[in-house]
Amino acid sequence: MYSERMSTPERLIESTRELLWERGYVGTSPKAIQQHAGAGQGSMYHHFAGKPDLALAAIRRTAEEMRATAEAVLSGPGTAYARVEAYLLRERDVLRGCPVGRLTMDPDVIASGELRAPVTETLDWLRDRLAGIVQEGCAQGEFIESLDAHEIASAIVATVQGGYVLARSSGSPAAFDAGVRGLLALLGAAAPTRS
Repeated sequence: MYSERMSTPERLIESTRELLWERGYVGTSPKAIQQHAGAGQGSMYHHFAGKPDLALAAIRRTAEEMRATAEAVLSGPGTAYARVEAYLLRERDVLRGCPVGRLTMDPDVIASGELRAPVTETLDWLRDRLAGIVQEGCAQGEFIESLDAHEIASAIVATVQGGYVLARSSGSPAAFDAGVRGLLALLGAAAPTRS
């Protein structure tokens, strides 16, 4: 499944990332990780103190990847609206859901301050990054000045995360797409009227 050149710790981290996304923390047993990674028990415990340590490395990696993917779109060219639109319309595996967002539904992850921290930090970073773009749009006259950038940023993140839930529930990406189109229509309507 993984490249022969990939180190054992890398295989373990990548396997744990996949399994956490598919099964959650409780459903991700050390044995399942080892089988998925093609690694023995000794290898796993040689590189990681245990399942919580490995899960933390996997969650951090997932969070870093999400930030990098979002930043690549949000720092792209164009107006504030165009960058938010690009973020909302970027290609996603909608029916699989967000690997970071799904961790918020895992009671074992949320109960652990250490495991929850990278999830919280990533979602906070995303809201702050989006708020900065909305503020930029307000300052440039693209959006009405009275918009609360942090509230709009929270609405953007909530639309994406809620869109995943609706799509998974219905078994179709159409619900996600409808939420995104609705939010973009509202943002487009937030442009100041010209006289």
